[in-house]
Amino acid sequence: MSYNKLLKTEDDYNAALKRIEKLFDAEQGTAEADELELLVALVELYEKEHFPIDAPDPVSAIKFRMEQENLTNEDLVQYLGSKSRVSEIFSHKRSLSISMIKKLVAGLHIPAEVLLGASVM
Repeated sequence: MSYNKLLKTEDDYNAALKRIEKLFDAEQGTAEADELELLVALVELYEKEHFPIDAPDPVSAIKFRMEQENLTNEDLVQYLGSKSRVSEIFSHKRSLSISMIKKLVAGLHIPAEVLLGASVM
């Protein structure tokens, strides 16, 4: 198959993935490496259109960062205000305020667009 066009079908996509496997160890500066680079771009474009990834829930994003940083619920008090507020947010009984989001962005480096989600009061 010639890869001079967009991947439009699942068959095109699967064929491109198989070709990527064969070209995976292509030496830089070769025609095979150029083909590999083009195929990867085409596959990424196809996946973006056909397999979009939803943004994570803000609470899930916070919990994920907590796991990464080995933090406890008590560690979040400085960002969210109190132990009870942390609990309310984690149980989805309270939404994040703009002030909380700003503190989480600055302190835990969670992207604001993830925290904004649908959780702003």
